[in-house]
Amino acid sequence: MKTITLIARILLGLVFVVFGSNAFLHFIPMPPPPAGLAGDFMKSLFMSHYFYVVAVTQIAGGLLVLSGRFTALGLLFLGPVIVNILCFHIFLNREGLPFACTVAVLALFLLWQKRAAFAGLIKN
Repeated sequence: MKTITLIARILLGLVFVVFGSNAFLHFIPMPPPPAGLAGDFMKSLFMSHYFYVVAVTQIAGGLLVLSGRFTALGLLFLGPVIVNILCFHIFLNREGLPFACTVAVLALFLLWQKRAAFAGLIKN
């Protein structure tokens, strides 16, 4: 189980470090924004520069998850980002939904593995 946890942690951390870094370094070409509400949403993120806040959160969370020592804290950073990614792909643009679900499953698996770190949050 330790090997599976390590693989999930590395995959999840790398996904967010790479895609978060891409917002600043532009090493992965960005496709044109989709039409309709999804495009309007993406344009508002870029025009308001809110996209950079999300990117910094992704990089910080990804690095914390990769570190292994602060995985639980990294999952706290990435949780809201993952929820927003899922909601975007469920409600606005289903194109990337399989990848978003894969990321969510990895995060949920790691959250389950680190459930002891979150025990204080759910105690009565």
